[in-house]
Parts: sequence; structure tokens; C-alpha cells
Amino acid sequence: MNEQTHGTGGAGAAGAYPQLRLDTLLEGLQEQIQEVRAARDRMHTLLDAVLSIGSDLDLEVVLHRIVQSAVTLVDAQYGALGVLGDEGTIRQFLTVGIDEEAIARIGHYPRGEGILGLLIRDPAPLRLPDLSEHPASVGFPSGHPPMSSFLGAPIRVREQVFGNLYLTNKQGGAEFDADDEAVLRTLAAAAGVAIDNARLYDDARRRQRWLAASNELTRSLLSGESPAAALDSFTATVRDMAGADLVTLAVPVGDSGELVIEAACGTGAQDVHGLLLPTTTLASKVLASGETVTSEAVSTDPRGQGGSAALVELGPAFFVPLGTRENVRGVLQVARVPDGPKFPDAVIDMINGFSNQAALALEVAERRRDAEHMLVLSDRDRIARDLHDLVIQRLFAGALSLQSTLGRVADRPQASERIQRVVDDLDDTIKVIRSTIYALREHDQKRRGSGLRARLVTATERAAETLGFTPALRMTGLLDTDVPADYADHLLAVLGETLSNVARHARATAVDVNVEVSGTTLRLRVSDNGRGIDPAVTRRSGLANLDRRADELGGTCSLSPNEPRGTTVEWAVPISRAGR
Repeated sequence: MNEQTHGTGGAGAAGAYPQLRLDTLLEGLQEQIQEVRAARDRMHTLLDAVLSIGSDLDLEVVLHRIVQSAVTLVDAQYGALGVLGDEGTIRQFLTVGIDEEAIARIGHYPRGEGILGLLIRDPAPLRLPDLSEHPASVGFPSGHPPMSSFLGAPIRVREQVFGNLYLTNKQGGAEFDADDEAVLRTLAAAAGVAIDNARLYDDARRRQRWLAASNELTRSLLSGESPAAALDSFTATVRDMAGADLVTLAVPVGDSGELVIEAACGTGAQDVHGLLLPTTTLASKVLASGETVTSEAVSTDPRGQGGSAALVELGPAFFVPLGTRENVRGVLQVARVPDGPKFPDAVIDMINGFSNQAALALEVAERRRDAEHMLVLSDRDRIARDLHDLVIQRLFAGALSLQSTLGRVADRPQASERIQRVVDDLDDTIKVIRSTIYALREHDQKRRGSGLRARLVTATERAAETLGFTPALRMTGLLDTDVPADYADHLLAVLGETLSNVARHARATAVDVNVEVSGTTLRLRVSDNGRGIDPAVTRRSGLANLDRRADELGGTCSLSPNEPRGTTVEWAVPISRAGR
């Protein structure tokens, strides 16, 4: 019995051992199967991510998909892509996992310091169990969510580092492992190809738009469209092509190095159109050097003062000269609002090439103005010649004929007196015609010597001596060709007297001068921020002179408050083509 029992027990124990070992083997096999399945699922996820980031050609969309795919693949809480700019700084920072409120609390995105800068200086994969314990860590700004584990990898495009992927906080509190690093490196390689394709597509699309815009500008010029309208269309096209907020085109005024904004499109365009740019602005310096200039924040750039950047708050911008370095016909400013992204080099190069079309437009405009002026001069010369060769000769011959008949009617005093009176009238008429001929030629000499725009610049600069500051001057329209000489003299006199009144009475710290010719109206508006008109003052001889000059030309002169303080004087007179 004992032996039987013992034998049975021994057999049962012997049979149980293989069973336990088999269970262990099965469990191990199941774990391996689970690991294989997890690896397979991760590989499928990686392939899906590669397909996702390569299925779109819009660069911004591709970049966002890269970050989102990286977060999903390594199971991170937060992810970011830092696009590198000049001098090893981050010029664009895209995030996943942080809401808009947190981004607003954090403030400006990182510039490339601490751990992020370490990856920029040494572009190689980096894994850290706790990034705050690394010697290069500089901490987090106020409002930044806590972060511990870290995984980063560079993205290369054609052997050049385009940017870096940053992943933090592995889900479940674990650390990123070697498999996470391998997956992220694979994704970064695929991302480099996708980014390169998107950039090539963007370049091709920009070139296509460039060619279309160039053809449209050339067509408009050859079809006879006015140069002003062509330049307005040009600035609008540049704004659309560059993704800018404000584009201005300034042309030189005389030989002083100053410019006036001839065309503007975008944010604040109405405020800067026609504005005079002194030699202290970046645009004037580009005019002098003939070289392209870029700025990260043009409104606060110490290299230039005044101009459109003083009236409209602007951020990243670049200035492109139009024409050759030896003959710069104008300066193109392309700008974005503050905190906007910097312009890529590809955009600057594209606009630089496209600016040659603007130089062509300015040359066509100049040639057309010269042609119109020569036509006027030719007409005047023909009129003067006809007056001299035909009219004066006939009048003179008629006067001689009448004078020869005086002897025949000497016995008739009344008839003789009437004939003599006619002869005297003809002689006076000949003198008037000759004076008119000389006046036409003298008028042409004056117009050749100095245009109205240059005289307006001189007048405002002269007023700065008594004001203590230079007024802001805006000039709009074809002032040099559409305003008759006598109207220009009245305008300059009114401007001088108005600025003199401001200097004597207003105690202003800023004055805006706007001169505009549009259609059939010449308009001058002078606004100051002084103390306004004192109602107790009744003697206003200066204002009476402005009214008198306006009445002589059939125009008006008005005085009104300038909000929030100061005074606005508006002087407007009609002009006709017959008087030009």
C-alpha cells in the first residue's frame, strides 16, 4: 500500500514538472508574440506617419503633421518642432500638446537656449531621463508646464539641418528608450524628404506666380494703363506673393536722397501713401547703397528712423532697390506686423528678381511723363511759331496797310482818328502776343528747373527751422505735371503761411502735411497737434490770406479741429486740363 501510494505519488510529481515548464515556455512565447505585435503595430504606425507627412505639399501642413506623428509614435505628452534660422536661432516653433492659453502665458517661443540650444549646437539624437538635471538646462519660463523625460532628434534636408524635433514626458512616467530613439530617427529622415518636396513645390509655385505677375505687369504697361495703376497692382501682387502685411514703393525726390511713397498696399497703406521719407530711413540708405537690407523689427531698428515704420508698427521686413546699383529708381519695402515670422531667403530672392519689373514700370512712367511734357513743349513751340510767323506778320501787315491809308483820308478827321485807333490797337495786340510767347518759354524754363514736389520738400524743411521739427509730408498724384505753375505758386504760399501760423501760435510738436492732386482738384491739408484756435482771437489776417487765394482760384479754405487735439487747415481748388 505504501509502495503503491509512493509509486503513484512519484509518478504524479514527475508528470507535473514538464507541465510547469511548458507553461513557463508558453508564457515566454506569448510575451515575445506581444512584443512582436507591438513592434509590428509601431512599424505600421511609423509607415502611416511617413505616408501622412508625405501626402501633402503645403509646408506648414507637413510640419504640423511631423510633430503630431512624432508625439504619437513615441507616446509623448508634448512635442515641438523648432525650425532653425540665421546664426543658430529658432525662427519658427510648432507645438503639440500645449493649448493656446498655456502658449499665451509662456509668451515668446524659445530662441534656442538650454537643452534646445544643445541640440542645435550638436545635431545628434539626445535622450535624457530628466532634462532638468542636465547641466545645460536653464529652467522654464513662468506658466510653462512641467517636463521631465526628453527625446530629441535633428531633421536634415540635403545634409543641412532644417530643424529639431523635441519630445517630452513619456506617457506613464517611463523614460524614452532606444526603440523610441530609433523610431524618431526614422521619422526625422522621412520628414527631411517630405520637407524638401514641400519646399520644392513652394518654389515652383512661387516661380509660376512670379511669371504670371510679370506677364500681367508687362501687359498692363504695354496696353497703355497708367503707371500709377500699374504700381498699385504691383505692390498688391508683391504683398500676396510674399505673404506680407504692408508693401510700399518709394521713389526719389530730386537729388537730396529723400523718397516719397508712390504706391502702398496692406495694413496702414492709407496712412503712409505719399509720405516723404527722409535720409535717416532705411529706405533712403538702400537708395544710396543699392543693396538689399533685412530687419527683424524695422520699427525698432536703430539703423533707421522715421518713415512708414514710425507711423505703422512693423516687425520683420526687407528693402529691395529697384534698378541697377548705379541707377536705383526706387525702393520696395516688404514688411509684416510685429512678432510675425521672418521672410525666408527664397521669398527675398524672388521679390528681388521681381523688382526688376517695378523698375521697368518706373522707367515707363518716367518716359511717358517726359513724352507728355515734350508734347506740351512741342505744342507751345508750334503755337509760338505760328503766332510769330503768321498772326503777328498778318497783324503787322494789316497795321501797315491801315497806316498807309491815313494820308488818303487826311481831309476826314473822324475817319483818320478811327483808323489810327485801330492801328494802335493792332500794335498793342502784337505786343501782347509777343509777351505771351516769351511767357510760355519762360514758364517752360521754370518747370524744367524745379518740380513742385522738390519745392514742397524744400518748403517743409525750411519750416523746420521755426517749428523745431520737420513736418511729415505726404504727396500724392502727378504734382509735377498736373499742377499749373500759377497754382503751384499759390499752393506753396498757402503752405508757407500755414506752417508759419503753426510755429507762432499752435505750440505743436507734430505737423502732418498732405498734398494731393486727383481728378480736377488740388488739395492741401495741414494738421497739427497744438492747442487749437483760441475763440477769443478775432484778428486772423493769415487765414484771410488763405481764403483770398482760394477765392481767386475758385476754391475753398476751411478750418476744423484735429482729433484728439490741434487744428486742421484744408485748402482745395479746382484745376482743369485747359490750364495745364
